[in-house]
Amino acid sequence: MTIHKKGQAHWEGDIKKGKGTISTESGALEKQPYGFNTRFEGKPGTNPEELIGAAHSACFSMALSLMLGEAGHTPESIDTVADVSLDKVDGGFAITSVALQSKVKLPGIEKAEFDKIIQAAKAGCPISKLLKTEITLDYQLEN
Repeated sequence: MTIHKKGQAHWEGDIKKGKGTISTESGALEKQPYGFNTRFEGKPGTNPEELIGAAHSACFSMALSLMLGEAGHTPESIDTVADVSLDKVDGGFAITSVALQSKVKLPGIEKAEFDKIIQAAKAGCPISKLLKTEITLDYQLEN
């Protein structure tokens, strides 16, 4: 079974003064502005790295919930941040790492079992599999 989800971008102008919009099929993003200034100068709007971070943190949290459920545990909450690093390398730019930081509230699980499951979620999440960069994981278990 293949599931298709679509995002789209519209761009006008050159790289420095040009501007664009990003939209998603679901309407979660509707003509959200992006450009050089939102990516490199901190201006309002979004950028590809922020969107990758949102997608990765959501995917990881869902994968963790799935794997915990398969082991008979239901988390009260999972809060994850994905810090995506964009660096200048070899005359261009590259995403050089993603640092996942997750806080999980889950009473009644042994730490060793949780450690095994959360590492499997990091490796098994589809976005983690997509990214060809270093992915680190720092987490806090509240139980």
